[in-house]
Amino acid sequence: MSSFAHHSSSISYFLYTCLLFTKSDIKTTVIPVSSLASAAAPLNGPIRLLQVIFWVWFHVLQFDVSNQTLDPDEDEKNKGDRPLPAKRMTLNTAIRFRWILVPACWVLSWLYSVQTLYASIALVILTIVYNEFEAHRRHWVIRNIVNALGFCSFEAGATLIAGSDTSKLDIVAVWSILASTGIFATTIHTQDFKDVDGDRAIGRQTIPIVYGKHARWTVIGPLLLWSAGLSVFWGLDVAASAAFVLLAMFVGVQYIIGKTVKDYQLAFYWYNVWLTIAHALPAYYRLNSAMVSGY
Repeated sequence: MSSFAHHSSSISYFLYTCLLFTKSDIKTTVIPVSSLASAAAPLNGPIRLLQVIFWVWFHVLQFDVSNQTLDPDEDEKNKGDRPLPAKRMTLNTAIRFRWILVPACWVLSWLYSVQTLYASIALVILTIVYNEFEAHRRHWVIRNIVNALGFCSFEAGATLIAGSDTSKLDIVAVWSILASTGIFATTIHTQDFKDVDGDRAIGRQTIPIVYGKHARWTVIGPLLLWSAGLSVFWGLDVAASAAFVLLAMFVGVQYIIGKTVKDYQLAFYWYNVWLTIAHALPAYYRLNSAMVSGY
């Protein structure tokens, strides 16, 4: 094998390993955050969208490498395709890589603006609080708050990059991020129903574990309230509002009737559909406002 072919193979292997670190968070973080940023900024062209996606993914990588170096034995039992249990990277190498990613994230963010750097710094601090300081094992209230603040930092940085001015957010963007932070604070536990066995094994106190079968009723209420509130706030017409509320009801019912891990995986998929639509509503508001002002 030539030197060039060897290096190309090594690079491909490394990039695929990075992708495996973040695989489970593509649909739960990269897509929702990127969609929110694109709608809230608003997006300054297709090239900027690619930059948003990369920035979000790169910071997710920083979080996931940190998270997956904490308890590799647990991943070996339940998630064998991840890089550490799959022996694609040693634990010591992953730990070094985890801390190399911190300044790399900061440099990438600084290239856009100081404000984007602040968002990146906040993300790194919250990553340490959640992973190294074990907020993920604490009471569900603490876990939900740290999660929501993490998503807020993700969305602030991504929205700054998406817009035409990477140093500031307009009022629509600010309200979009605040609403999304509230959504995550009150509904982030939707992801925990499918992970009860694994979470219980490592001592997490999630809502499904703490409240048992009663926890399934904690999803539909917040979803309906957010759907109705966002419909009014972003000025949806009657038909769009009804469809959005009905989708929330459908998602909530999936959690109420769910019994198996597969049921809750499907319910969480539909939750992410609802979330993506919720994140797209600022774009509807901007478009509607532009049409009204054009008359």
